[in-house]
Amino acid sequence: MDAPVLTPANLSDGLIEAVRESMRLPVGARIVAAMSGGVDSTVTAALLAKAGYDVVGVTLQLYDHGAAIQKKGACCAGQDIHDARTAAEGLAIPHYVLDYESRFKAQVIEDFADAYLRGETPIPCIRCNQTVKFRDLLDVARDLGAEAMATGHYVRRHVGEAGPELHRATDANRDQSYFLFATTADQLDYLRFPLGGFPKPVVRAAAAQLGLAVADKPDSQDICFVPEGRYTTVIDRLRPHGAEPGDIVHIDGRVLGRHEGVTRYTIGQRRGLNVAVGDPLFVVRIDADARQVLVGPREALLTRALVLGETNWIGDGVSILAACEAARPVLARVRSTREPVAGRMTLFDGQPGVTFDLPEEGVAPGQACALYAPEAKTRVLGGGFIARALRASLQP
Repeated sequence: MDAPVLTPANLSDGLIEAVRESMRLPVGARIVAAMSGGVDSTVTAALLAKAGYDVVGVTLQLYDHGAAIQKKGACCAGQDIHDARTAAEGLAIPHYVLDYESRFKAQVIEDFADAYLRGETPIPCIRCNQTVKFRDLLDVARDLGAEAMATGHYVRRHVGEAGPELHRATDANRDQSYFLFATTADQLDYLRFPLGGFPKPVVRAAAAQLGLAVADKPDSQDICFVPEGRYTTVIDRLRPHGAEPGDIVHIDGRVLGRHEGVTRYTIGQRRGLNVAVGDPLFVVRIDADARQVLVGPREALLTRALVLGETNWIGDGVSILAACEAARPVLARVRSTREPVAGRMTLFDGQPGVTFDLPEEGVAPGQACALYAPEAKTRVLGGGFIARALRASLQP
């Protein structure tokens, strides 16, 4: 359901009614609310409680308390756990903190470091949703007897003719559908996203009207477990051999200089190369095995197609392979900050992929490619992690 017309006078009441509509569950049903300690998840829990549901708050402790307390704008540790606990007390709902630190390290942090070591650019938030939150935490919610689990994500869940569908949020500036492409049909059947139909200012205003202490709390920024945004600090600690030096090579074969480790570079990077040929240079490809960073002009970043790994399909049709065999038209989104562009599902030696109608920029192995339906542009069909980028001017 999309957002109704709201005014300051009816704000919280309007949101509560909208939540009841979006839940599609009888009042009194038990709902587990995933509470990170931020404003979105806290408002979600509060609206569910006000709407008459039997709400149980669950917070995950994902990494070291001591280090995390010092990091502003993080989640799932330190002050944020305290904020979640305090909010639950104020709402008079039961609250549990689950220690998932070892799982998070194995499934998210270790994977993050290994991806950089392979020359990829990972997205740990997707891994976290895919594993710890939407797999492990859903099992906990079911064990607690909940009929659904609700989160503060800005996406919408619609029930179509064939069952639940995942759609982009009403507020395009807050939409998080790119990060949830790996949500399975079974998970979507159980999940609820009460805030997806509302813009963030409305949610903050509701938090203030409901008297929530986190109403003015800043949003989380960057990667939660990376101190001060310096991802190399984490990688150097976990994979010190990633700092082995190698060559910076122009795509025409010239060796232009040396680097201090492939983990220091990402596709599309321009700053910090410390080499020059007169024209601006960008990282075009990273050959981790040869310890080479390949650079070239901006046009060398243009990509005609990409190959996907670890795919997920929640759209129409039998599977993502069937969609590829049918050359299904899609809208493909290769970065969370970019709008989807037109293309077609394709098979490359049996692997699913996308061929763009026009060459696309910003395609990097390890990133995600979320797929949307051209006929219903908000609907998420699924996607995958980018395994290879087929450059318009380079061999894969």
